[in-house]
Amino acid sequence: MQAHGKEPEKPMERKKVAKKFCIPHNNVYLCLLKAKPPIKSPMQNNQHLAVLVHEQAKRYGQKTVMTFRQFGSLKWKQLSWNQFSMRVKQVSNALLNLGVQPQENLGVFAQNCVQYHYTDFGAYGIRAVTIPFYATSSEQQIQYIVNDAKIRFLFVGEQAQYDKAHRIIALCPTLERIIIFDPSVRVAQNDPNSLFFEDFIALGENLPRQAQVEALWAERSMDDICNILYTSGTTGESKGVVLTYGQYHAAFTANDKCVPVGENDRVMQFLPVTHIFERGWSYLALTEGAELIVNTYPQEIQQSMRETHPTCMSSVPRFWEKVYMGVKQKIETSGGMQQKLFRHALEVGRRYNVECLAKGKHPSLGLAMEYKMLNASVLSLVRKQLGLENAHFFPTAGATVSPEVEEFIHSLGIFMMVGYGLTESLATVSCDNMDKPYTIGSVGRPVEGIEIKISEEGEILLKGPTITRGYYNRDDANRQAFDSDGFFHTGDAGFLKNGELYLTERIKDLFKTSNGKYIAPQMIEAMLLVDRYIDQITIIANERKFVSALIVPEFSLLEDYAREHNISFSSHEDLCQNKQIHDMVMERINTLQQSLAYYEQVKRITLLPHHFTMENGELTNTLKIKRAAITKNYKAVIDRMYEEENSN
Repeated sequence: MQAHGKEPEKPMERKKVAKKFCIPHNNVYLCLLKAKPPIKSPMQNNQHLAVLVHEQAKRYGQKTVMTFRQFGSLKWKQLSWNQFSMRVKQVSNALLNLGVQPQENLGVFAQNCVQYHYTDFGAYGIRAVTIPFYATSSEQQIQYIVNDAKIRFLFVGEQAQYDKAHRIIALCPTLERIIIFDPSVRVAQNDPNSLFFEDFIALGENLPRQAQVEALWAERSMDDICNILYTSGTTGESKGVVLTYGQYHAAFTANDKCVPVGENDRVMQFLPVTHIFERGWSYLALTEGAELIVNTYPQEIQQSMRETHPTCMSSVPRFWEKVYMGVKQKIETSGGMQQKLFRHALEVGRRYNVECLAKGKHPSLGLAMEYKMLNASVLSLVRKQLGLENAHFFPTAGATVSPEVEEFIHSLGIFMMVGYGLTESLATVSCDNMDKPYTIGSVGRPVEGIEIKISEEGEILLKGPTITRGYYNRDDANRQAFDSDGFFHTGDAGFLKNGELYLTERIKDLFKTSNGKYIAPQMIEAMLLVDRYIDQITIIANERKFVSALIVPEFSLLEDYAREHNISFSSHEDLCQNKQIHDMVMERINTLQQSLAYYEQVKRITLLPHHFTMENGELTNTLKIKRAAITKNYKAVIDRMYEEENSN
């Protein structure tokens, strides 16, 4: 449907793309792109989110704000700021025609898509609240959140989301209507509760309630609730984190001073916009006038990046671990002279980027000249093979970053901007600064306006304008989360040193062995995940005599290893039970964990033939390990590792 009074969305022009080298990631091939760093926009437009899109449209007009594909289409389209503004107004008008009230909760259950952004900003325009659901959420999770937040209107993406929503509507007394983004969805027979998005948008097509919309703009408040984001629930039932417009405004102000995204950047949405990291980062990019590339199908990220040439992308550490393993594998399979040349270039890159620039030091003339030569002849070619032609910088957070991986990426001349944050802090608490010294292993410098205190137990406590006011309808949880001085207890342990924040472990995840030794499982897992043969890992240690691990191998590589060593197999079970393969993986683990204290080192492992999954309750929607579920599901396997020790 054409935006009212505006030109139709125009197809994106195809551009010549350099040859790519792609890294496999869970059967998806990932490509990154790099170019000259874009110039940061001269002025951020930090308007209230109710009017941000419309104010930016006055500034940028026909400039592209989003590049996207419709559901099921191979053609990229471009959306201008003017078109975006009109669509958002139409959504605001349509919502009023449905009877949506200020501060009413609306649900959005979809993957990244342009309709998602229309809906969010249209809701903000009438002071409504949007509650994002992960596209992979289960029926039980959807039912819980809809009932907890008393949602009347639920927007859904594709067939899978519609089917789940339709099945639970009878179990949700407040749910009145399902609004479907994808026009190809097959609606169930005798379903009077569903409406396609194009029919919904028609309710506001001629802006019949625009005067009322503008009156609501005038009533906007920074104290209004903007979103309620339900946490992943790694340690229990999900809680709705309340995020206000004032929190967003404060976060944009703080991040503008340390994150150099600008109006010439093209920002790929790789993570789901349901995640506060992607949501806050994308909205920051919009305040700076940057363009969003909406990647609807994660499995097509390689093609998406090749065709659209992004300059920035937020990601989680696992993405970089896969890049690291892919490059290392390429090196190991190269000829002797090539290996020697690359390792030398990488060492020079480390001395130049990590030992000098990262510490704010000027490289010597000799080092600078050698780096310039090797960067042009070797490292730039590696970046090009990785597809990093257009890269500006890459924010990275969400889990522990291996120092080995971080140093490697920086040594290549790629700026991985490591940070730390939570849903409760509206993403960024701290991050590396491109124009200030940074330390490998830290999570950067605290953003302006946030107060960090380290408790006697080592817990990171936070206070400031970006911190949530609390959990939705959870007075008990709020009493536990905030102390009498108003500091929020993160549950993460860490320390401050020379202006940078360091994480040590997740306090609730800290294990105590039966010998009284404390183990930080996330630290050990991050150390071992850099091995190319390990896809997933869970450390076992709590109230046990020693540390063990459940490991899901990278099966494609394991199969190659088996063939090379004449190991017969017909299934993943055969591979996991083979002693030669078990010993090979254990040997690689022993090499990686040499720096650990003896009581921290993994003594026994079990290779699992199947991945940890959300369906089995073992992963959150953000793919974080749910330790209690894994411990329960694999109790017999875990017990056998310790029984074998007792029998020796």
